[in-house]
Amino acid sequence: MRRRGFLLAPAVAVMLGLMTSCTGTATVDQSAPPAESSSPDAACDVSDVDPQQQYPDVLAAELAPGSDGFTVSVTICSPYDTPERYADGWRVLTPDGEVLAEHQLTHDHASEQPFTRTSSPFSIPDDIDQVTVEARDQANGYGGETVTIDVPR
Repeated sequence: MRRRGFLLAPAVAVMLGLMTSCTGTATVDQSAPPAESSSPDAACDVSDVDPQQQYPDVLAAELAPGSDGFTVSVTICSPYDTPERYADGWRVLTPDGEVLAEHQLTHDHASEQPFTRTSSPFSIPDDIDQVTVEARDQANGYGGETVTIDVPR
């Protein structure tokens, strides 16, 4: 048990670094229920998996402009991940719910929780000031905690 917590420490440090060094401002969507604990280790507790958990949570997201469009680095927690059922992607939405980008994950991340992946470049219309990132579970679809990011212009 102690060893598992030790292995999560670097991943949690990366997640916290993403949250504090975002090009845009990442905030947890206020319409989502608040986290039950403020402890960084509780952000993705793989030692106490709720068998009823239906969706992965987005813990952090960083939006970066580039010459080909924007990329987003997303940190997801899905402590129930197994080869049989896992978080299989995320999407980027406008405030009106229009899908701007989707990213598919093709395997589980059971031994890497939380985990961070980066999308391919995509476009964000000039009149969009914020986007929301939402994760997907292969059995239950989209849901869980989201992150809303200011678009850096």
